[in-house]
Amino acid sequence: MKAWTTLALAFAAALAAAPALAQDTLAKIKEKGILSVGVKNDYKPWGFLDPSGQIVGLEIDLAREIAQKIGVKLEMTPVIAANRIEFLRQGRIDVILATLGDTADRRKQIGMIEPNYYAGATNVLAPKSAGLKQWPDLKGKKVCGVQGAYYNRRVTQLYAPDLAIFPSVPDGLNALQGGNCVAFLFDDTLIVSTLSGGDPKWANYEMPLVSEDPQLWAIGVRLEDLDGGLGKLLKEMSVDWHRSGKLLELETKWGIKQSPYLIETNKKLKAAP
Repeated sequence: MKAWTTLALAFAAALAAAPALAQDTLAKIKEKGILSVGVKNDYKPWGFLDPSGQIVGLEIDLAREIAQKIGVKLEMTPVIAANRIEFLRQGRIDVILATLGDTADRRKQIGMIEPNYYAGATNVLAPKSAGLKQWPDLKGKKVCGVQGAYYNRRVTQLYAPDLAIFPSVPDGLNALQGGNCVAFLFDDTLIVSTLSGGDPKWANYEMPLVSEDPQLWAIGVRLEDLDGGLGKLLKEMSVDWHRSGKLLELETKWGIKQSPYLIETNKKLKAAP
């Protein structure tokens, strides 16, 4: 009985301490002097390597602004869809800012900052010669995808392509250009950026389908940080990015077509008291 009582008291103490620990994360970042953010380095123009090898992009600009707001140095850790959530939960990074789709399943694992800072949808990049016109045209065809992408399961269940999974975006795109698949399944934001980038190697490719399954993107934090100091700071910054038009300005800076989601959210928050 004594052992059970001791265990119960310890459990109660841990629960009572949880909010305090969440509040401490921001203080720990300040004490260390470094904010560690998981970012993409293969997803132009949100996060990619410039000719000098530096990671740049729209999300990188946001990450730098967060670090500046806190008053610490920014440490960027390249992540991919398959490892970014585990990196966060393991404490290897403090924040995910890496084209993270906000889904119900992911909300069980990590905290999602609202308002969401961006939105995309699902589509494919394919050679014009493939003649794809509608989603059912993918049935039985070899389609390249990226490990950890949330839409892989949905598209497979609905349209039954023969999905070949690759560890990263460059791997998937290289497989597409190498003729290993008829299309590359991914977020339409990347596909639009790829096609509009002026690279002649994509001149004979297109995004032939109607985008489906609109998906909001969120900054990710550990669950215990969502209502703590770090989560509250990021929420305030996201509101300000929308209301001030900062996100719309960054789209222009990085040559991205204006997002209907950003336009709508900017208007809504500017009108809010």
